[in-house]
Amino acid sequence: MDRFTISLDEDLAHQFDHLIAARGYRNRSEAVRDLIRAAIEQDGQREAPAGYCVANLSYVYKHQQRELADRLATLQHHSHDLTLASMRSQLDHEHCIESVLLKGPTAEVRRLADAIVAESGVRHGQVNVVALEPDQPHVHGPGGRAHVHLRPRR
Repeated sequence: MDRFTISLDEDLAHQFDHLIAARGYRNRSEAVRDLIRAAIEQDGQREAPAGYCVANLSYVYKHQQRELADRLATLQHHSHDLTLASMRSQLDHEHCIESVLLKGPTAEVRRLADAIVAESGVRHGQVNVVALEPDQPHVHGPGGRAHVHLRPRR
């Protein structure tokens, strides 16, 4: 077996110990192995990044952490073509929650979401991806322009 060391702040380690006790694990290693297996399984179930999607990315971060808010904003600005809207709310004196609506090629949306969640200081990152497909072309009224909407895949 390979061994590796991880560092956890005291509060997170305490919470993890409560979790593994509640789930009946005999030690931290067994719990970590199961968490890793679950993450690998979940990642393997991700749909192949083809086509287009709309997604909601949400995460919590410490707004005063050194340059973190700037790094997050820069990532979004560099992908302005994918970012539809964002909303941020203060949770307390240190933490903010942010939701970002994304739309575009699925592979690019996932790359951006993964990059944001991977930033040091981002916690509780989750992305909900909805695959889109083209609807039937149509025109609204006389003189209208023919166009196609992308709708959620059935």
